[in-house]
Amino acid sequence: MLRLKIGGVPEHFNLPWRLAIEEGRFRKEGIQLHWSDMGGGTGQMIRGLETGSIDIAVLLTEGVTKAILQGLDAKIIQVYVTTPLHWGVHVPHNSSITSVDELEGKTFAISREGSGSHLMSYVQANQLGWDPNNLKFNVVGDIYGGLWALENDEAQAFLWEKYTTHPYTEQKKCRFLDTVVTPWPCFVIAVRKEAYDKHAAELKKMCSVVNDKATALKKNPDIIDLICWRYNLRHGQVEKWLNETDWNYEGIEYPLAFSKTISYLITLNLLSEEEADKWREKLF
Repeated sequence: MLRLKIGGVPEHFNLPWRLAIEEGRFRKEGIQLHWSDMGGGTGQMIRGLETGSIDIAVLLTEGVTKAILQGLDAKIIQVYVTTPLHWGVHVPHNSSITSVDELEGKTFAISREGSGSHLMSYVQANQLGWDPNNLKFNVVGDIYGGLWALENDEAQAFLWEKYTTHPYTEQKKCRFLDTVVTPWPCFVIAVRKEAYDKHAAELKKMCSVVNDKATALKKNPDIIDLICWRYNLRHGQVEKWLNETDWNYEGIEYPLAFSKTISYLITLNLLSEEEADKWREKLF
């Protein structure tokens, strides 16, 4: 039995993984996966791949693309979620801010450097015509750190997946202001190079298992109730999210998505032309 450690955010996107593990789908293929919830998001998973505390990560496209091209010894083996991520822009509940334009020059809470909450702040700045050099950040670790930073005026804005944060807006721990949508498929599966070189065939089987589970889940008439129960989300919110979201059911390759991601990172001065050189052979 091949034993591998995998990390991902404790969010509804990863329900296919959790169900496939619980149902023994991977074990039938000779793979024992140990799942770790990574509340710190992509930045925490990149660190896990660096240190070897995890072998596989299900993480944001832009974050791991940047990390690999800047030296992370890992490979992307598949796009996992083919649709964009809808990031919510959140401010303190009692804030007087009513428009994203008012956030220019404010401090953004981010989980870690290189995380989605960090990089998407640059994407928003680019879309609004702000000087990205003027962005200010407070590293807070995870969603709970972000909420704390908003409540205690340690930050004036916080970007996080909007459906995950919806329960906290209802609890008045923050206020939803607007949405920033990623210009690329949002989640990919990345593997440490050492594991990739040793277990390529098994990893391909692993992807097939989770793709099949995602297909079955999407067709499940009880999927909305299941997600509501497991992730403490409202029925209406889950229905909207499900309409916006598709997994990579057929394991299709999306090279143009990575080309777009890299071009964007270069435009934002988060990646150099030299670092992006020969990106195809570095990423895959």
